[in-house]
Amino acid sequence: MTIKRISTGIPALDSLLSGGFKKNSVNLVAGGAGTGKTIFAMQFIIDGIKKGEPGIYITFEEKKEKACEDMLEFGWDLKKYEEQGKFTYLEYNPEQVKKILTEGGGIVESIIEKTKAKRIVIDSVTSFSLLYEDELTKKEASLALFELIDKWDCTGVLTSQDESKDDNTITSAMEFEVDGIILLYHVKKKGIRERALEILKMRGTKIPEKTISMEITSSGIKVDPKKVVEF
Repeated sequence: MTIKRISTGIPALDSLLSGGFKKNSVNLVAGGAGTGKTIFAMQFIIDGIKKGEPGIYITFEEKKEKACEDMLEFGWDLKKYEEQGKFTYLEYNPEQVKKILTEGGGIVESIIEKTKAKRIVIDSVTSFSLLYEDELTKKEASLALFELIDKWDCTGVLTSQDESKDDNTITSAMEFEVDGIILLYHVKKKGIRERALEILKMRGTKIPEKTISMEITSSGIKVDPKKVVEF
């Protein structure tokens, strides 16, 4: 049986993932501040819009006006897509997402039914996971969230903030339950910072065991699979 793939929005990355993310999968994009997580997530959404797959962007951290302004730098007119009914930007707090889980979908489900959204982003799940004190309840909440995304017939990208090399914010609850994990790096080497991307996990997909070069351009994220970055 052929696995249906959904483009990440980064062509060279798709080529490493047999065409992209598995349809209806949930994928975690993790990295420290300034590594490009939000750009990656938004590029995924924009790619879907251009392919007739509307998207929903749920954020705990960034105001809509600022996001719209920042994304114009890459030629992504979020306000235009929203007016066309292809894009929804929701400023939520973690408690509101928790409420979505207890309600079994709530307002997000209504938006998905109305817009026919096929891609969903949650930026970031770090704040959300802090609502749960122990690993078991965190795992249960994660599973409930992932089941909702699957029920909605959406493919999801979740971002996770990693503040330091020593503090692994990809909790075991998330790490084992998500379908894919992509790590973004912005590491200083001899006084110069270098960007890189690593596919840590991708269920049902043969992945390269290497950290590849990445750059943020005027049109978004680009990767060079032929250029291996050593830290």
